[in-house]
Amino acid sequence: MGLAWTAMGGSTLYIETTQVEQGDGKGALHVTGQLGDVMKESAQIAHTVARAILLEKDPDNPFFANSKLHLHVPAGATPKDGPSAGCTMITSMLSLAMKKPVKRDLAMTGEVTLTGRILPIGGVKEKTIAARRSEIKTIIFPSANRRDYDELASNVKEGLDVHFVDDYSQIFNLAFGEDEAAKK
Repeated sequence: MGLAWTAMGGSTLYIETTQVEQGDGKGALHVTGQLGDVMKESAQIAHTVARAILLEKDPDNPFFANSKLHLHVPAGATPKDGPSAGCTMITSMLSLAMKKPVKRDLAMTGEVTLTGRILPIGGVKEKTIAARRSEIKTIIFPSANRRDYDELASNVKEGLDVHFVDDYSQIFNLAFGEDEAAKK
């Protein structure tokens, strides 16, 4: 689950990935869901980064090389365009590739680079409120947004477990429970 800024405040952003075809050399990505150009680019970057991470974590897993994927961002006719869903897209793809579910009460936001760095986002307040509305307990924000989060009113932050990350490897550990020590 991602977090999005909207003109009406923040909202949660569900990202779904499914395998539509499998076979040697079939690796490809199809993206749908009222996405603007920036978000389509984010999906392509996420696919590239997810491939690299799977190669590092499980070198013998040919999932991305041999799977045509369909990534969809449902939300009706609401146009979505921003780079901050990149980390959520990677997580969705890796969850499918590794057959590992993502923790249920987790939401994240952050633009990702081709090297897996997590860049700052806008709308920290709106995204935090959106997470609370959806009863999310754990949020992942880019480290560069720590000050924005710290400036929020205490009642907005109450009861949340917030993690600040610089690199996707930290999100991987949080999302898939690989390393409890990496949580903070």
